[in-house]
Amino acid sequence: MELVASNKVVGGWHKRYRHASETTHCDMTFAIFLPEAVNKGNKVPVLYWLSGLTCTDENFMQKAGAFKLANELGIAIVAPDTSPRGDDVADDAKGSYDFGLGAGFYVNATMPPYKTHYQMYDYIASELPKLVQAHFPVTTQQAISGHSMGGHGALVIGMRNAQSYSSISAFSPICNPMQCPWGVKAFTGYLGIDTKQWQQYDATAVMLNQQFDAQIPILIDQGDADNFLEEQLQPWSLQKAAEQVNYPFVLNMHEGYDHSYFFISSFIDEHLRFHAKHF
Repeated sequence: MELVASNKVVGGWHKRYRHASETTHCDMTFAIFLPEAVNKGNKVPVLYWLSGLTCTDENFMQKAGAFKLANELGIAIVAPDTSPRGDDVADDAKGSYDFGLGAGFYVNATMPPYKTHYQMYDYIASELPKLVQAHFPVTTQQAISGHSMGGHGALVIGMRNAQSYSSISAFSPICNPMQCPWGVKAFTGYLGIDTKQWQQYDATAVMLNQQFDAQIPILIDQGDADNFLEEQLQPWSLQKAAEQVNYPFVLNMHEGYDHSYFFISSFIDEHLRFHAKHF
């Protein structure tokens, strides 16, 4: 691993690293916040944060305002990139914001030319946690969260790997991507036209079809002034599925809030406390 940047913050450290990924076959960048508790030789649990379309590891770390409480609670935060990157990594031919670079959608692509590098599901669920546990003073306790496309990723990866996470949360997640323009475009491009293959990456379908050995708690916060609420996000689909299978699920609607980090920074403390309670 190569250290790219290091910043002391609220007594802990924010660090960015670059490493050669065996999963995505390119260099990947991630950021980690380590609370000051690790300076005393303690190991701490980890919250993985998955960001949305067009984002990198930097958006959450710079805008969410999570470090102070994470430091007090003794929680490390890991923020990966949202897609593979590099000169050899395929991008959308038209340079669209919602497909290709910056829009990996946290799936394992099966369609050329994307299948070589776009293996974000395995990168997040397997390779990155192993790397973090090998190189940093963290425990095996993990939680996962995210925003928008990253909220979709957190829900799917968390539910499908319930043995690995103690809790899941999301801000403004894409809850039923098989039924929204962003999801249909991404799934068609990465996975092809067989919609049966899409179901494993649709949180609503996973909720209905997964045989859960453990039902880990889920918290979702959504602003009612979000421009993407009706067409793209559709949290009521997941809420209905959770009610149907009696899954522990909380959806909080917030009047006047939009899709931005102004919303995330307003309620990130509640999410950190939620995860701390379940570690």
